[in-house]
Amino acid sequence: MAPSAMSRQADWTKSLSEAQPVSYWLEDPGKPHPEPALTGADTCDLLVVGGGYSGLWTALNAKERDPGRDVVLLEGHEVGWAASGRNGGFCAASLTHGLPNGLARWPEEIHELQELGRRNLDEIEGAVARHGIDCEFERTGEIDVATETYQAWELRDWHRKLEQQGLADGIEFLDADAVREQVASPTFEAGLYDRRGVAMLHPAKLAWGLKQACLALGVRVYEHTPALDLKAYGTGMAVRTSYGTVRARRVALATNIFPNLLKRVRAYTVPVYDYALMTEPLTAEQLGAIGWKNRQGLGDSANQFHYFRLSADNRILWGGYDAIHHYGGRVRREYDDRPETYAKLAGHFFTCFPQLEGVRFTHAWGGAIDTCSRFSAFFGTAHQGRVAYAAGYTGLGVGASRFGADVMLDLLAGEETERTRLEMVRKKPLPFPPEPFAWTGIALTKWSLARADAHGGRRNLWLRTMDRLGLGFDS
Repeated sequence: MAPSAMSRQADWTKSLSEAQPVSYWLEDPGKPHPEPALTGADTCDLLVVGGGYSGLWTALNAKERDPGRDVVLLEGHEVGWAASGRNGGFCAASLTHGLPNGLARWPEEIHELQELGRRNLDEIEGAVARHGIDCEFERTGEIDVATETYQAWELRDWHRKLEQQGLADGIEFLDADAVREQVASPTFEAGLYDRRGVAMLHPAKLAWGLKQACLALGVRVYEHTPALDLKAYGTGMAVRTSYGTVRARRVALATNIFPNLLKRVRAYTVPVYDYALMTEPLTAEQLGAIGWKNRQGLGDSANQFHYFRLSADNRILWGGYDAIHHYGGRVRREYDDRPETYAKLAGHFFTCFPQLEGVRFTHAWGGAIDTCSRFSAFFGTAHQGRVAYAAGYTGLGVGASRFGADVMLDLLAGEETERTRLEMVRKKPLPFPPEPFAWTGIALTKWSLARADAHGGRRNLWLRTMDRLGLGFDS
């Protein structure tokens, strides 16, 4: 390594010297005390298993649909402690993990899916206001940025395609000068600016606010209460916990990355670890050096992409790039911390924003997200419609989880709605193969994506084969 490169690497490493290996969001002093664990027996009309966004929205929407419905929510640890309290806080209107993925998989339904997604984001904004949830909600939009010339051409071509399909409403193509006027990075070559389709928020405060809204409407929330098994019980279901049992007429499973109580669902998801850094608050001079006056979220256009945004106190969250799958699909606490990824991310950060040299990172953390082979949520029922589930959001669940909650409630009610009629809801993705094939395929895909990024976006035979099979590894 050349001396100058070694010096830069030392500076990047120094920037991490005081970073705490915990989620910045979960360190907030406003974190509520957990609710007591369930001891003994309880009964209810609807039992929700899982205290992340998916479960919280299900419980809240159930009570808003029918205030008289008796609802219980079980959380194995504390509400919002996992992916819901560790993500980047990008609340997107997309229900399909981005418009490219949705258009490729459901072209006949894409306009309806886009409209449902817009309404869903509007409804999230309305619920935040209605329940007084102080989650720093800012509907500032998002810019997808190109950092290579070929990516700039691809973004321009994609925008033209959206215009031809009638899907470009609110989406603007920005050339190099225009995108750098929004955010001043020497690496930016172009951008697509979605002005209304994404909001920024504090993810943990959203989860805690949803919990409080549920409690205010009469939902009984039990934390530190893992659900251990699920069985039919008369005309309903019974879930056993460490110290008790809940009997319910209907059950919604919202455990996502954690093992589903329905074993047959487990093969459809694998855990992938994602990592992020948070800087110290920027000074007015530092903010002026990078512009970013409109506070949009940003993401780059590479296969191995970064996402980044400003917090309410003007820190920069910088995450993504490395997506780590461990052999056997294991989810372990020790995987949440990965110094080699933090060092890599720090180097990428200062390449993007060289004018911020000397900025320190205060927090560095990771966590598991559930991905499926189509990169967007799937749904289903079991036990003659008494149990519903949603999983597989693949990292864009902050917004889509509310839609998933409504799907589960529709399915449990046995209703045909505009949601349950969707092919996206009626059909499932391909399951992952058993080990060692799953780990080998994911590792080969990750290597191929990195190779494509290094060779002008050209996809090798493996990626082209995955595309033809509908596995579409493009992000």
